[in-house]
This record gives sequence, C-alpha cells and structure tokens, in this order.
Amino acid sequence: MATITQYYPQTVSHPGTTLAEILAEKEMGSKEFAVRTGKPEKTISDVLNGKSGITPEMGILFEQVLKIPSHFWVNRQTTYDEYLARVEYQKTIEEGIEWSKIFPFAKMASLGWVAPTTKKEEKVTYLFEYFEVANTKGYYDFYHNQKLLVNFRISLKKNENAGAIAAWLRQGEIQANAFTIPEFDKKKLNKILPKLKTIMALQPNDFFSQIQTLCNYAGVKVVHTPCLPKAPIHGSTRWLNDVPLVQLSGRYKRNDIFWFTFFHEIGHILLHGKKYISIENMEYDGENQVYENEANEFSAELLLNKEQEQEITNNHTLTEIDVVKYANKFKTHPAVIIGRLQHLKLLPFGMGNSLCKPIDFCS
Repeated sequence: MATITQYYPQTVSHPGTTLAEILAEKEMGSKEFAVRTGKPEKTISDVLNGKSGITPEMGILFEQVLKIPSHFWVNRQTTYDEYLARVEYQKTIEEGIEWSKIFPFAKMASLGWVAPTTKKEEKVTYLFEYFEVANTKGYYDFYHNQKLLVNFRISLKKNENAGAIAAWLRQGEIQANAFTIPEFDKKKLNKILPKLKTIMALQPNDFFSQIQTLCNYAGVKVVHTPCLPKAPIHGSTRWLNDVPLVQLSGRYKRNDIFWFTFFHEIGHILLHGKKYISIENMEYDGENQVYENEANEFSAELLLNKEQEQEITNNHTLTEIDVVKYANKFKTHPAVIIGRLQHLKLLPFGMGNSLCKPIDFCS
C-alpha cells in the first residue's frame, strides 16, 4: 500500500508578498524597481498585488537587481501555484465523499489495503491512491465506462456491488505487480497440468505455494485475495499486459469449489486468450457465456471426466469408503467426487462433507 506522506503547508502567500518585503528593506519603490528591471510599472504592481505571477524571465531580471537567485523566485512561484491547485483539488476530494461510501473501506483498512481513518476526506484520498486515479471521473471511466479497453475490457456499471468488486480486483493487480515471472508459455502450462492435478488430489498444507510456483514457471501469476463484503467472487482471470493473472478468493471455503474455480480459470487462459476477462459468480457487461461453459467443461473434465463420473454414478450403494477408493483410482480428491454428486443432485448437500477440506483465505 503506497501513500503520499509529503508535507503540504496549509497556506502559502503570493511571491509578490516576498518581493514587497525585500523592496521595503532596500527602500526601493515599485516604480524604481520597474525601471531597473526594464519591466512596465503595471507588471511589477500586479506582481506585488498578487494579480500576476513571476515568470522565469522575470526571475532572471530580479536576480540582476536584487542579487537573489532566479531559482528562488521561480520556486516561490511554483510553490504558490501548487498551493492554489491543491486548494482547488480539495473540491474534488469533497465531491468524492459520497462516492467513497460504495466501498467497504473499514474491511479494506483491516486488511491493510488502505490506511485506516475515520475522516471522510482522507478516505477519499486513500481510495484515489488505491485505484491510482485522480478523481471520481477517472474511476468511473476506467471501471464503468470502458475508456481504456486495453486494460479493462468489462464494465461494472450495472452491478450494484461494483465498488467492492473493483476493490477486490484492484488488490489482485497490486499483489500481481509485487513479483515478476518468466514470459507466458502455453506449452509449459499444458505440461504442468498433471502436476497441478496431483497437488489437487493430495492437497498438502502448502498446496497454494506449490501451484503458485508451478504456474510461475509457465508464466502465469496466481494470487489469493481475501474476500470483501458484497464481492461474491470465486475467482477471476485477466491479462495484465502480456501476463495472465489468476485471482482466487476461496469464498465458500470448500476445496472442491476452490479447485473447480482454479482449473476453470486455467481453462480461460488456455482457451480464450488475452482479450477475455472472467469474473466468477457475478454478471457483468462483457461476460461471454459460451466461454464460461467451455471453461466449466475444461475444469470438470480435468477433475473428473465423464467416464469416471459414469462409473461412480453406476454404483447405487456408494459409501464414503467407496468415494475415497474412486478418488485414489482416478487421481482426484474425494471432495471433487462429493461436489460433483451434489451438483448432479445425486447426493444431498451436507452428505459426504466430512471428505471435503476447508480452504480459508478470508479470515
């Protein structure tokens, strides 16, 4: 989380004030100073009265007469101009107060995504910094109005939870930008699929770091981002320039759902290329249902193919012991079989859940 800590003074006087003080010390009137610098008296008067600024050319002339370096006058003017701009920008901050309410700021602060504060104006400033925008227009143009299709090809405009979703997606980008990986290699990604499936089947305690390492080798970034209130997302796939990013939440804390989502996102990378953005468990402008179905089929087939599924469903006296045996035989996890049978309504939800392992990235 980057924050701006530079000190900005509350008030800055016009450089004409300084000029007036120096002329008074030298007992030099404005008319005499105008003559000595070769500038019109009105120009000097406007500077002294704060109606006009000091240009670099004037700074050099002032240096010759007053023996005070030109950069002093130029810097003095720049500081004053910046102060005026910040006073004007304060209106932008105030206009953003209502906008800031669409984000779960307290939760974001508790996760360390933004600095904690209860001050309304500071919330706006921290959110601008978080999204790397200068104002609410920049935010809406990027996340709602698709003004930069190269980076963000979907619109959250029609989603009532757009703020929470945008915050969650942005955090994934921040996480992904924190490390570098080799160039994406589709062949390598296909090559590591069996290894990824083995990790899924065994699910060791460090499973996530293992899949991260393998995916990094293939040029794919994988991150897990804690859940936010009102952002009911399982996962997302998108390309950050030429780098595919898989962002996962583990929202339902069930490993069968986690693994299905993970391989679903891998399917998008292999099947649908750079232009498609996938956000699971929500509707958005830009969603392609054909692509989503293809990614579903890719994930389902990899976890437990149709032949294997048929063999299991043919067993009408299925027990948990049988499920474990089938999982070993088909090199998958028992939770995958339980989840599939529940999805097919061949097993009541709740039955067999003891074979599922919890996954919790949200606590």
